[in-house]
Amino acid sequence: QVQLVESGGGLVQAGGSLSVSCVASGRTDSIYYMAWFRQAPGKEREFVAGTTWRRGTTYVADFADFVKGRFTISRDNAANTMGLQMNSLKPEDTAVYSCAAATTMTSKATKGEYDYWGQGTQVTVSS
Repeated sequence: QVQLVESGGGLVQAGGSLSVSCVASGRTDSIYYMAWFRQAPGKEREFVAGTTWRRGTTYVADFADFVKGRFTISRDNAANTMGLQMNSLKPEDTAVYSCAAATTMTSKATKGEYDYWGQGTQVTVSS
């Protein structure tokens, strides 16, 4: 089993920056890929960004088109921590941001690919 705990987030004005972090524990050696998803009120959960995780794998970062150039993702295998730095935030970025971990991966943006989920952290961007 893998446990995921997010932290960070909060309230920021449009154009500002926020960061969120996700700490993994348990069988972290089983994780192949980790990602951030978000869910706004009344909307489906959507893929935001992700990264290969397993030690020894080539670092690959993926981003949804709507965050490219604004968000960056980081991984620290030693600390079992994944971060998401969010810049130039927009009101439409308001959502609960959750981290997810997959032990195998075929389609990064597909929610069903992920085996473990965190509880999520709220990010609110005011206009």
